[in-house]
This record gives sequence, structure tokens and C-alpha cells, in this order.
Amino acid sequence: MEKQDTKLTVKCPTCRQPAAWQGNAFRPFCSERCKLIDLGNWAEGRYNIESIEPPDFPEDDTDGTLPEN
Repeated sequence: MEKQDTKLTVKCPTCRQPAAWQGNAFRPFCSERCKLIDLGNWAEGRYNIESIEPPDFPEDDTDGTLPEN
């Protein structure tokens, strides 16, 4: 049985063009440019991950300074 030479490709999340999975240093992106565009979008707050309910933080009555040793 012959082994078929199939290359896995995915759609780049930024530009939607086909991107090689194996041997691609920027995967799942097609290029460094698309990777940096995505990073910039996260940094600017264009993406967010919603939560069902906010996390519980214990009440803190300190003034924010570190304790003295």
C-alpha cells in the first residue's frame, strides 16, 4: 500500500487563506503578519472571553501596601 503525500492545511484565523500546518512556524496563521495582527487585536481589547459569572475575590480591607518585615 502506498503512502499518500497529503499536507494538512487549515484556514488562517486572520485572513482565511489556506495555511500549512506542518513546517509552519506561525501556525495556525499563514504568516508572521497575520499572527501580529491577531496579537494586536487581543492587545487592543477587540477580543474577549466571556465568563458565566465573575470570579469571587475575597474582601480586602488593606490599603494595598506590602506588610513590613
